Formats: sequence, C-alpha cells, structure tokens
Amino acid sequence: MTESPAPSIRLDKWLWHARFCKTRSLAQKWCASGQVSVNGTSIHKPATSVKPGDVVSFLSGPYRRTVVVQAPGERRGPAPEAQTLYDEPNPPEKQTDDFMPHRPRGMGRPTKKDRRAMAAFKDDGMSG
Repeated sequence: MTESPAPSIRLDKWLWHARFCKTRSLAQKWCASGQVSVNGTSIHKPATSVKPGDVVSFLSGPYRRTVVVQAPGERRGPAPEAQTLYDEPNPPEKQTDDFMPHRPRGMGRPTKKDRRAMAAFKDDGMSG
C-alpha cells in the first residue's frame, strides 16, 4: 500500500493561521528576512512547506519561541483553534539586550556620543 504524504502548508500561511503574525504579508517578511528557522535551517522563502512534526523557531518580540507543528490548519480561526496547530514544549526564551546599545529608560535624551554610537551600530549591522 502507498502512504499518502503528510499534509503540508506554506510557512507564511501557517505562521498566520497559528496567529504568530497579524498579517500574512508580515509572515512573508519574517520568512524572507531569515528570522524563521525550520528544523534548525534558516528559511529565506515564505513558500517553504511545513508539515506536522517540523520544529519552527523564530523571534517574537524579545523572546525566541520554538514550536512543533501539530497540524497545517485550514483557516485563520479564533485563538483557541490556532493553539491546536502547534505545541510549545519549552517556554519562550528571553533574548539578551546585547545586540543593541541600550540606555536605561527615563535617562533623558541621548547625548551626541550616544547618537554616534547608535549610528555606528546601525551602519555596521547593515553592511553584513
């Protein structure tokens, strides 16, 4: 007997169905920017297929989330329905703030030195 292949869905649609992104175009941008990985491989195409059992990892705000796909989903339904599409074995991991120069909140306007440091950081980040 032949086994039917596991149902799959585009990664951007799945992120949208599972309510990790507000819009599908935002999910496409996440995928295109390389912020999402499937089974440990960084993804740059929103059309990448995911199927049940795949591990999807992405940044959501200050947290790194790792979820296991449980179902492809038929539509973008209410939140309780969306939560059945994935399983999150570990709680989200908070990312460190070492990636950007940080000033404590409420410290007033940045000084000229602070602005130069931020501009230098942004310029370095864009060239790579």
